[in-house]
Amino acid sequence: MSDFDLKELLAQRGAERYELHARHLNHQQPRMLRTIGFDKVYERAEGALLFDADGNDYLDMLAGFGVMGVGRNHPVVRQALHDVLEAQLADLTRFDCPPLPGLLAERLLALAPGMERAYFGNSGTEAVETALKFARYATGRPRILYCDHAFHGLTTGSLSVNGEAAFRRGFGPLLPDVAVPLGDLNALERELRRGEVAALIVEPVQGKGVHPAPPGYLAAAGELLHRHGALLIADEVQTGLGRTGDFFAYQHEDGVQPDLVCVAKALSGGYAPVGATLGKEWIFRKVYSSMDRVQIHSASFGANAQAMAAGLATLAVLENEDLTARARRTGEVLHSRLSALVGQYEMLHEVRGRGLMIGIEFGRPKSLKLRGRWAMLQAARKGLFAQMVVVPLLQRHRILTQVSGDELEVIKLTPPLVIDESDADRFVRAFKEIMDEAHEGGGLVWEFGRNLIKQAAANR
Repeated sequence: MSDFDLKELLAQRGAERYELHARHLNHQQPRMLRTIGFDKVYERAEGALLFDADGNDYLDMLAGFGVMGVGRNHPVVRQALHDVLEAQLADLTRFDCPPLPGLLAERLLALAPGMERAYFGNSGTEAVETALKFARYATGRPRILYCDHAFHGLTTGSLSVNGEAAFRRGFGPLLPDVAVPLGDLNALERELRRGEVAALIVEPVQGKGVHPAPPGYLAAAGELLHRHGALLIADEVQTGLGRTGDFFAYQHEDGVQPDLVCVAKALSGGYAPVGATLGKEWIFRKVYSSMDRVQIHSASFGANAQAMAAGLATLAVLENEDLTARARRTGEVLHSRLSALVGQYEMLHEVRGRGLMIGIEFGRPKSLKLRGRWAMLQAARKGLFAQMVVVPLLQRHRILTQVSGDELEVIKLTPPLVIDESDADRFVRAFKEIMDEAHEGGGLVWEFGRNLIKQAAANR
């Protein structure tokens, strides 16, 4: 018997967490957290709440960038994982057909009419990589189109369709794919006429900046692509599984017929990494065209029992607790209360999004006094005002949020779908207090702003 004791190990060395990261992992992570005052120690979590050692609760409006869709440590998902471990299944033999992957595929496909087969990997970027490979092979064409400011992952293939230059810089040469503006059908048609296009990959609501596709765009784009023999890939890694108030965000409008759909994040239940690529029958039959090609695309840990159990339990929770409809209702409440503040605060420019995926955008104020302060922040680094709001939300109001992307004056809210109206009220009250202070031109908010300016200058 091994003398390994996980509880004892954490009790003995858990306090070293930041030092261990600084020494052995990404050394900039603890540095960044300490700089902005995010170096908290969370002891446990439940639903939409995190707790520190003193029992203080923190409202999680980030959900691990959308992973914790059904809330943290959901008892149904936990029990499913206990059950699958207790079963001691003969997992990952690679030379059998276990039931759990088939059951999860059956359940997912039933929620995505028109999708007929599923492939399971381990993450969102793997789901995207699979879609890119399948689209190229099925069409026999090399080119993939993507939208400006898109985020589809950080492995080499998905990075090639990532519209954010900061992520791409220094990692080339990447695949020769082409960006088009989100919503611009003319630009899409121009690229299709140039030929050799396998697919367009698109987020129905872009994660960076929270920009929903314009009404009718996805349906029209799909029609145009199909007319030219190309495919539509819907990246639902962040938007899927109820996040936007529909099970998939592309289902928000009629007539959208994707050929491939990428799923991940919330499907994990917050536990076992999992990604899925759903697609049309003919695409899968073309890729897996013979027994010789049975392993032509696979993953060592793909469709493992723990991930499949977590996925099945997560879908059960979404259905039994009606979380998709709940996300729609709570999202409407939160969106409407935040939108009502736009006219009250000069630096609050827009609130947008769908369901519980909401972007709060700040911009240049009109009054002379505030314009000077705004210009000072912008000269130091774009995105500092949004960070000025994020930090007191955590430090003073115990609400965890984050900016929507590098150098963006946008806060993105992606809370667990289990939040309710009282949680929305808690956020709005805290947000108003911070905005009041920021527009008065003094106080701790601007003091922190000055510290951020100094830090930005030091990093140059």
